[in-house]
Amino acid sequence: MARWLMKSEPEAYSWSDLVRDGGTEWDGVRNNAARLHLKAMKAGDEAFLYHSMSDKAVVGIMRITREAQPDPKDNNWVSVRVEPVQELARPVTLAEIKAEPELAKMELIRQSRLSVAPVRDDEWDHLLRMAAKR
Repeated sequence: MARWLMKSEPEAYSWSDLVRDGGTEWDGVRNNAARLHLKAMKAGDEAFLYHSMSDKAVVGIMRITREAQPDPKDNNWVSVRVEPVQELARPVTLAEIKAEPELAKMELIRQSRLSVAPVRDDEWDHLLRMAAKR
């Protein structure tokens, strides 16, 4: 199973929206590198939902339920289907992530403008431990 981080502006589509809807089509991604990541996703993979812009924090875990298909808004791009799995015990902020030397190579830090990025297993586990700390 691969793991990912997917960004959304909470004003456009938030964790609470995803929970309310029970899942959504993750479309509208318009970046070549992010498109490659969407194409690599398999059903059952998991992804952190990261609230970008205002919150700048990892807030929950989603599951990929359908692999890439043409984006309904533009067939030159792709979309996947996701569903909520679990809200994190507490949001993990970008500032906290940047302060962790173990996460310095995380794509969220290295390629900060990328809206869909892979997350290594050790990074995933580290973020979950951070979320569990009150």
